[in-house]
Amino acid sequence: MEREDLVGRLMADMDPELLTFLRTRVNSFVKWDLIRFFGENPYTTDTAENIARYAGRNVETTRAELAELAAQGVLVEQRLGEMTVYSLSSNPEVRRLVQRFLEASNDRQFRVKAIYHIIRGMR
Repeated sequence: MEREDLVGRLMADMDPELLTFLRTRVNSFVKWDLIRFFGENPYTTDTAENIARYAGRNVETTRAELAELAAQGVLVEQRLGEMTVYSLSSNPEVRRLVQRFLEASNDRQFRVKAIYHIIRGMR
C-alpha cells in the first residue's frame, strides 16, 4: 500500500493543467494518437476513416474517440452531406493546450507519467 502511495505521488508530479488535460481528455492511447495527429496537422478536416488510416487505428474505435473529443470541445464535428468530418477546435486555449501537451510528450519522464495515468484510468 505504501509503495502504491509513493508511486501515485511521484506520477502526480506533473504540471496541473497538463495532468487535468490528460485525465479528462487524453485518457486513452487512441486519443493520444488523435491529439498528436491534429496537433501536427492543425488545419486538417477529415473523416474518421481517413484519420484512422493515418493514425494506424481501428475505424470504429477511432470514430468513438473522435466523437468524445468533439463532445469535450477539443475537436469540431461537422456534417458535410453524408459525411461526418473532424477538425481541431479553433479555440486558442484548446490549441495552446494541445501544443503544450505535444511539447511535453517529447520528454521521456512526462511520457512515462502520462502512460501511468492512462493505464490507471483504464482500471
